[in-house]
Amino acid sequence: MEQLNFPHYTMNLKNRENKPYIFDRVRKKWLLCTPEEWVRVHVVSYLIETKGYPASWMRVEQELRVFGTRKRFDLVVVDAAMKSHILVECKAPSVPINQKTFDQITRYNLELQCPYLMVSNGLNHYFCKMNFEENSLTWIEELPNYSSIS
Repeated sequence: MEQLNFPHYTMNLKNRENKPYIFDRVRKKWLLCTPEEWVRVHVVSYLIETKGYPASWMRVEQELRVFGTRKRFDLVVVDAAMKSHILVECKAPSVPINQKTFDQITRYNLELQCPYLMVSNGLNHYFCKMNFEENSLTWIEELPNYSSIS
């Protein structure tokens, strides 16, 4: 798999029927290691190992309704009150991050109301803090650590 722009994390990989699989530590199951899944598992490791968030606070690929349409978010981190806190959109490394990507995550966030957003294709990462009173977002250097919100 492609080298991503994250610190080195140990990943559990295996081959089954000549296809690569990766273990998702949040969902606790083996998944076909697609390029997007490779990025998502790295983002999960980043949030757990670098930022300190508990795996039990993460929700991966769950359904939500946006304007009456069923969608699936990539990753949401909840806070101690189980309220959505960080929304993450993952793309394959070959997919450029563009306005369409940000339109997607902000549409999802209309429903979820997360104060923080992250968009990553594994090579480029973007972080935002939402201001719901002014209906705006601010670009930030990185997401807050778990210790600052717990």
